[in-house]
Amino acid sequence: MSAVLPVPTLAQAEIGQAHRVHTLQAPAHAPEWKQWLEELGFVAGEHVAVLARALPGQDPMVVRIGQSTFALRRAEAECVQLQPLNGTDAGAAHA
Repeated sequence: MSAVLPVPTLAQAEIGQAHRVHTLQAPAHAPEWKQWLEELGFVAGEHVAVLARALPGQDPMVVRIGQSTFALRRAEAECVQLQPLNGTDAGAAHA
């Protein structure tokens, strides 16, 4: 029997690794984050990648979504659930 792996979030993504937005899950204390992230372009199917993280503490992080680049706090990035890209379109997040 195989274990079910948790859905990775943008906060857990490796720098430079291409992903696709799967869904958004806002925390109970900030339900408005879901709409705010959608307005920035974090919608299902959009290509996304972490470009850099601040030191020390890795917060905030620089994120590329589609053709836009944003700084997100780690708590905000935790709202973005990901699915990995397959090998044929992995470079699209860096276009």
